[in-house]
Amino acid sequence: MGVTYEDMSAIYPFWIAGKSATSDVVADVIHPGDGKVVGQYYVPSAVQVEEAVAAAWESRHAARRTTASQRADALMHISKRLTERAEEIAQLILDENGKPLMWARAESGRAGMTFRWAAEEVRRFSGELQRLDTEAATAGRMAIIRRFPHGPVLGISPFNFPMNLVAHKVAPAIAVGAPIIVKPAPSTPLSALVLGEILAETDLPAGSWSVLPVGNEAAPGLVADVRLPVVSFTGSDKVGFEIQKAVPSKHITLELGGNAAAVVLADWNSEKDMTWAASRIATFANYQAGQSCISVQRVLIHNSIFEEMTNRIVNAVSALPNGDPRDEKTVVGPMINEAAAIRVEEWVNEAVAGGAKVLTGGKRNGSYFEPTVLADVPVDAKVSCNEVFGPVMLLNSIASTQEGFDIVNDSPFGLQAGVFTHNLQTAFLAHSELEVGGVIIGDVPTFRSDQMPYGGVKASGVGKEGLLHAMRDLTHERILVLSDLAL
Repeated sequence: MGVTYEDMSAIYPFWIAGKSATSDVVADVIHPGDGKVVGQYYVPSAVQVEEAVAAAWESRHAARRTTASQRADALMHISKRLTERAEEIAQLILDENGKPLMWARAESGRAGMTFRWAAEEVRRFSGELQRLDTEAATAGRMAIIRRFPHGPVLGISPFNFPMNLVAHKVAPAIAVGAPIIVKPAPSTPLSALVLGEILAETDLPAGSWSVLPVGNEAAPGLVADVRLPVVSFTGSDKVGFEIQKAVPSKHITLELGGNAAAVVLADWNSEKDMTWAASRIATFANYQAGQSCISVQRVLIHNSIFEEMTNRIVNAVSALPNGDPRDEKTVVGPMINEAAAIRVEEWVNEAVAGGAKVLTGGKRNGSYFEPTVLADVPVDAKVSCNEVFGPVMLLNSIASTQEGFDIVNDSPFGLQAGVFTHNLQTAFLAHSELEVGGVIIGDVPTFRSDQMPYGGVKASGVGKEGLLHAMRDLTHERILVLSDLAL
């Protein structure tokens, strides 16, 4: 995992039970674009991991007994400090992830808002009152229905949003009074470790949170530990469903992959409409170098505007600034590593060998892969039926709305879909027919607001993110029945 260093003065510590800690092992963080070391961090030992798990279990009652005011104040403090340190954190995201500065700043800002939303939801998370005197046998009875945490949470986060997806694990856990252990991605742990610095400034109960930048080989042991009854995982569908199979008795939340489609229908045909759609599709098929589970991958365009939209999309993609993520004008930067870019290259080459046409892009340079538009892609090609997770989109012509919706549904994934239409009836039909977790009308499937319920169906996972909905997911109902009341 790492090497031993004698000079430990500039190395990020990890966090056990709310306190910073070091170890004998240090790992490097490599910038995806140039391969240079941008940071180092201590790697927890097995003994230290056990200490963190034991502390989470021991603190579960203290965390649950914190007041709404305590939790809200802590969450607002974290939000404020993230906002104050937003530029520093954006630079850190850029360094460890290779994300262009414009997107790193957007993520840094979103993380602050995520904690703010959690703080606001804490004060509204009050339960339900239910009359039970609905028949003679239950006269004088009333139920109070409150929610209580399942217990300590193991949050496993991916590399593509190293701060905000960690925030989506930590914020709802704090909000419901559940201890949490965060395992960030080994390639991008620095943002999570800085979040640990800010968490340490709060008065949350000792032991109620830890940030453990351990390798993926340590994950199965954490997943299996009975003292962590909740596992919240964001990542690949293969790993996610392996977790679900390994611990079927645990409460599992999985935010997995996608194969997101944008459907452009015949009524989206004005100059303004098509300019907007082409710009949004081009940008959000390629932002984060396509490494987002709701990046636009499949574009289904009505045949009456197919040629015009194709030209506009190709021109918009070709114009995207692609290069050094430190340049403020860059929209598309490197992928997380060269191996990821090689995989995308292989998938594109496979599609081309099967008859696909490259309308723009298609070339790799190290960890950079050009923003790419393909047409005439075989339906069984990997880039068509799997999640590309790279800067590649496919264009297809459709003859009708129903054909477009059928193609969207012909996928093992179902995270989000975008439908460009002005027709209210079509919007409601899309909501009814599309087998996805979210339907975005008039925009790409990549749209997400952090407070909204977010999560998919089919191979895209189970459970929801979005603060209130994640808070419900981390808790269970407990009913109190009162008797002989004067109702």
